[in-house]
Amino acid sequence: MTDTARLVARAEALLARLETLLPADPTPDWNASIAFRWRRQRGPLGTRPLLQPVRNLAPIGLDDLQHVDAQKRAIEDNTRQFVAGRPANNVLLTGSRGTGKSSLIKACLNTFAAKGLRLIEVDKDDLVDLPDIVDLVAGRRERFIVFCDDLSFDEGEPGYKALKVALDGSISAQSDNVLIYATSNRRHLMPEYMRENLEAKHQEDGEIHPGEATEEKTSLSERFGLWVAFYPFRQDDYLDICAHWLRTLGVADRQIEAARGDALRWALERGSRSGRVAWQFAKDWAGRHAARGAGKTTSPRKGPAAGR
Repeated sequence: MTDTARLVARAEALLARLETLLPADPTPDWNASIAFRWRRQRGPLGTRPLLQPVRNLAPIGLDDLQHVDAQKRAIEDNTRQFVAGRPANNVLLTGSRGTGKSSLIKACLNTFAAKGLRLIEVDKDDLVDLPDIVDLVAGRRERFIVFCDDLSFDEGEPGYKALKVALDGSISAQSDNVLIYATSNRRHLMPEYMRENLEAKHQEDGEIHPGEATEEKTSLSERFGLWVAFYPFRQDDYLDICAHWLRTLGVADRQIEAARGDALRWALERGSRSGRVAWQFAKDWAGRHAARGAGKTTSPRKGPAAGR
């Protein structure tokens, strides 16, 4: 090997090593999935953003979500408007845990994916990257839901202000192919304290004006155009959901009727009659009885991944 060839080989090896240190292009293979996760990976030069395709999606459908008809209709209609290119709102889903908030968003993704809907899941800590995410998908023909699950903030967190700006506060217009859907157990996304009520101002005409701390906390949730509230299930609703998932797992109707008592005890032990608890009971009951040979069950398909 000549000196020139040896020098070229060393230069190529050096360039290859340098390429591993350079920031990676966050643009994914858009054909790899209909859902993506925004992640930051640590490297020798710090963290770098990546948009990772989600390979295995929960095949939950809208029909799997029971006793949330009004909520389902509101989210489905808003999403249908969005994928059709008509005006639609950012959405905040709040209320009781395990009632199907995040599952409803995933079901909408499965329903409208063929019409170009895509989902990007973003952790609370990465909300500061929202402008970069919007720029990344700008100009694409797909419609993107930026999904923030189980969202809540403590005072001073940077993601709080970043989300406010992204919703309705930037000097630039909001991209027409991006909406933000968030779920939370808190209506105003931040903890509320008794002392804040003391800041309220009482006017001479009897009006009450909230203090600045309260106004600041409500200002974020008010930037979502559509609020959808979820409530605890009644006992009969919970049993219907248990029956649905047992039937999905291949349990016969006769056995489903016999499982009602076990379902109620399961909920009592957990202090909740949520959709998530119903799904967990159905998996446990179907699995135990299939192992005993007490009934035939089909291969279970995946139920709600989160059920919040």
